[in-house]
Amino acid sequence: MKNRVLAGKNAVVTGASRGIGKAIAIKLAEMGANVVLNYRSSEASVAEVAKEIEEKGVKAVVVQGDVSRFEDAKKIIDTAVEVLGNVDILVNNAGITKDGLIMRMKEEDFDRVIEVNLKGVFNCTRHVVPLMTKQRSGRIINISSFVGLVGNAGQTNYAAAKAGILGFTKSLAREIASRGITANAIAPGFIESDMTDVVSEKIKEMVKNNIPLKEFGKPEDIAEAVGFLASPGARYITGQVLSVDGGMYM
Repeated sequence: MKNRVLAGKNAVVTGASRGIGKAIAIKLAEMGANVVLNYRSSEASVAEVAKEIEEKGVKAVVVQGDVSRFEDAKKIIDTAVEVLGNVDILVNNAGITKDGLIMRMKEEDFDRVIEVNLKGVFNCTRHVVPLMTKQRSGRIINISSFVGLVGNAGQTNYAAAKAGILGFTKSLAREIASRGITANAIAPGFIESDMTDVVSEKIKEMVKNNIPLKEFGKPEDIAEAVGFLASPGARYITGQVLSVDGGMYM
């Protein structure tokens, strides 16, 4: 197969059972990487992803775990090392939404989004950096959001977490660059997903009119960006935020 520039590399993708995470995992497998697929509850879905990956001639390792739990994150990384030997690429993708206006938002809804979307990035990164430091190489790619750059009414919790990822990524990049490890973030715009499927056509058209390219992105668009940042061609890129949003943030 062509473009197997990640042959022999091992990647961990959190939240890999569907949507953007699934697309990222498949893209890295197409590029030759073995992939550890983390999921929290969608066991049947992640099994299908694993099957699709193995059909591409690489290894797929499935690990259940809630990234918001420090010990679960450790289990994910430890399993990757036990089965594959090391971790070359970490993609922190797992995330949830619990939207609501601030005047009605429950404390537990704010806390849970921060725990999964931001603390989860810390947890997995904390466990993988010592390994990458020892091998003097590695790629950490964090999935943020357009909302983390500009905000969005009804998503103070989500925006806070995704904005936090940007600051985390830039600080991390400064810490680990001398160890041969890069850290970058991707900020997706409106991407076709289960969430957009339930939105009315009228609302979809209103949103599209605010996108210069006049269309929603696809999970594969984010996967392509991850593939680039994980590739040898991105070796001199770190601490950056790559917006993949059809031109909304410019």
